[in-house]
Amino acid sequence: MKKPRVSVIIPVRTLTPYLRETIAHLKRQSFTDFEIIVLPDQEERLAGVKIIPTKAPGPAFKRNIGAKQAGGEILAFLDDDSYPVKDWLKQAIKIFDEEGSIVGVCGPTLTPPEDNVSQKASGWVGMSWLGAAGAGVYRNRVMPRREVDDFPSVNLLVRKADFEKVGGFDINHWPGEDTKLCLDLIKLGKKIVYDPKVLVFHHRRTVFLPHLKQISRYAQRRGFFAKKFPETSFRLGYFVPTFFVIGLLGGPILILLLRMFGLSAISSSLTIVYLSTIAIYLVLLFLSGLEVLLKERNFYLAFLVVVAIFLTHLTYGILFPLGYLKKELGVVPKKVDRKRKVYVEG
Repeated sequence: MKKPRVSVIIPVRTLTPYLRETIAHLKRQSFTDFEIIVLPDQEERLAGVKIIPTKAPGPAFKRNIGAKQAGGEILAFLDDDSYPVKDWLKQAIKIFDEEGSIVGVCGPTLTPPEDNVSQKASGWVGMSWLGAAGAGVYRNRVMPRREVDDFPSVNLLVRKADFEKVGGFDINHWPGEDTKLCLDLIKLGKKIVYDPKVLVFHHRRTVFLPHLKQISRYAQRRGFFAKKFPETSFRLGYFVPTFFVIGLLGGPILILLLRMFGLSAISSSLTIVYLSTIAIYLVLLFLSGLEVLLKERNFYLAFLVVVAIFLTHLTYGILFPLGYLKKELGVVPKKVDRKRKVYVEG
């Protein structure tokens, strides 16, 4: 039997309506030389889909298992709550065919138009220049083609040979296994290409609690990575929210202490700097909300986005340094073949 050129790998816990939506869009792809591999916890049935049941704890484990049994030379990773446009695979394969030095291809992940207002608010945090901070808005907006060194596995395609060469996803990290994979791949001397035509829609967490829980995981992992993998994580943009929180909370305390010690002139100058900085931030928040209002024509959505950006900065700013200070973050379960980075069942 002829092997497919591409293997689409989707880790899941169970078959959800979102996953069925993903499969439906995959079956409408203009490029047809591919297989679909889904890895649920239990035995399931889905027409036209290769099911690999595994209780492996976490998406990194499942993706590695799926990759091992994949027949394609290209591994295409999606989340179970994302779905691609019709030419997703066609456009990605064109890029891979340009040159052998391209090890990975990725593209924007947009908020689906059918998402509710709370989900759209979450999506707009990543789309806004202020909200995205160090992550880069190109992940959530259609931006010009470029080379990248870090991209989430919700829309990431890699050559299987190179994936195996670096040992696949590092099971010691979640979230962030995709960041580590990208770093390992570019260390091969190859490149990952972001192209706006390789487009996927990704359903968002709702604001505020589910969104902030996700941000809290990202913040701690990125803080940990800033120390462990500084090549792609020790960047100013990731530290800015922490600087903001320190200034926001520490500024008034410092001003008060200066006054208590009789340094009124310095205290007055610092007060001006503090209030000016807050004013600039509020203007940027207003402009972010205004962009949403002009594009979405929804005052409530614009309000949610403004509040969500502020809370995202607070959450990220507080938890990022906690991740940085940790010696380890995450525990690998006992039933794991650490050398092969896969979960061992039974």
